[in-house]
Amino acid sequence: MDILQPEQLEHWDKEYVWHPFTQMREYRKEKPLIVERGEGSYLFDVEGNKYLDGISSLWVTVHGHGKEAINRAIIEQLDKVAHSTLLGEANIPSILLAKKLVEITPPGLDYVFYSESGSTAVEIALKIAYQYWQQQGDEKYKSKRKFVSLVNAYHGDTIGSVSVGGIDLFHKIFSHLLFETLSVPAPYCYRCPLDLSKDTCSMQCVGEMEILLARHHREIAGVIVEPLVQGAAGMIVAPEGYLGKVRELCTKYNILLIADEVAVGFGRTGKLFACEHENVKPDLMCLAKGITGGYLPLAATMATGEIYNAFLGGIEECKTFYHGHTYTGNPLGCAAALANLELFEKDKLIETLEEKISFLTHGLERFKELKHVGDVRQKGMMVGIELVENKETKEPFPVRANIPHRVILEARKNGLIIRPLGNVIVLMPILSMSLSELKDVLDITCAAIKKVTEGEA
Repeated sequence: MDILQPEQLEHWDKEYVWHPFTQMREYRKEKPLIVERGEGSYLFDVEGNKYLDGISSLWVTVHGHGKEAINRAIIEQLDKVAHSTLLGEANIPSILLAKKLVEITPPGLDYVFYSESGSTAVEIALKIAYQYWQQQGDEKYKSKRKFVSLVNAYHGDTIGSVSVGGIDLFHKIFSHLLFETLSVPAPYCYRCPLDLSKDTCSMQCVGEMEILLARHHREIAGVIVEPLVQGAAGMIVAPEGYLGKVRELCTKYNILLIADEVAVGFGRTGKLFACEHENVKPDLMCLAKGITGGYLPLAATMATGEIYNAFLGGIEECKTFYHGHTYTGNPLGCAAALANLELFEKDKLIETLEEKISFLTHGLERFKELKHVGDVRQKGMMVGIELVENKETKEPFPVRANIPHRVILEARKNGLIIRPLGNVIVLMPILSMSLSELKDVLDITCAAIKKVTEGEA
């Protein structure tokens, strides 16, 4: 292959590629970052520049880039078979991974349905929940067709997952395509309009959830939540105890609880799964992002035995779950996931996070003193830094000022890749980062915010 020059790649990128969540008119005005390779906590562009990966390549990278054990697992599997269908067949890695996932997820989640992304994992959970109730054999359950989601929720980009989403910026334009859902306030609000304390807000939201479930439980198939942290909403953290209360309500009113652990799973909150913080056992759990350590697309929807059994029957009963993707249970992806999970155990990664989380907590204190930081939110290795024009009123910068984007460009100049969610700068460091690398992430981010928001850039 001919050696491609950066200028040629930039031209082709702007000429042919439509980037996700990206305003292409603005993108085409700027010099793009074109990644060529990765090593450890760093990415390198086509011009040889080195960047700390401060967002884990969109929240997926766990053990770093170019991890030999995962590379080797993929290569060894590639020498056997790259892909074979899971429709009516099986393959070794998908079997071994399913067994492992059942062993490490909350008790009761005994079956695994594979797909390729967080959105599809959620889509599958919604369809399973819906079909489960339709196959109960009791007419009183046939009306359980609706789902309850939280305000500002984000569960993916497919039509079903968008239907249970709650972020107008992403979802409003598709409103006529979506199915009807019920919505309740989320206690993940850091700036309560009623000026309530976190505990009071949590109790009030639980109360509103119960009112809705009591009134509509005969028509509700499931409640879907992002356990502990609403990610795309801006890293909004739920008060302690809320998730457990939602579990209790779902049990009380005979409603399935769907835990969307796509963003918070695989160590992001300081435990392997966010549900562990409150010993919650969901009926369905959606997994993706960190499942392969950031190597290959893979997702899993976990289900209880009770749910699985509702799909068993004779061919003539048509209880089969008629859903499946071409690359479901792809052997390469499953091999990568197995190696990823082995590294969690070998490196005792979860145990190492306590010191790093504490380091981040301490290091984030200085951000609170910045003139244009209205709030700093953290749960484990997930951080949101909200930028505001007025610290007293929490008034955000006008959209046209494009302040968050300017901050990430400033950070990029100094060797750090980060990304905003609206007015929130997100830090999602690779879990294996060293303390010195985490310090660099904080230092560069702080300097970038200060320079841009205080009029020096």
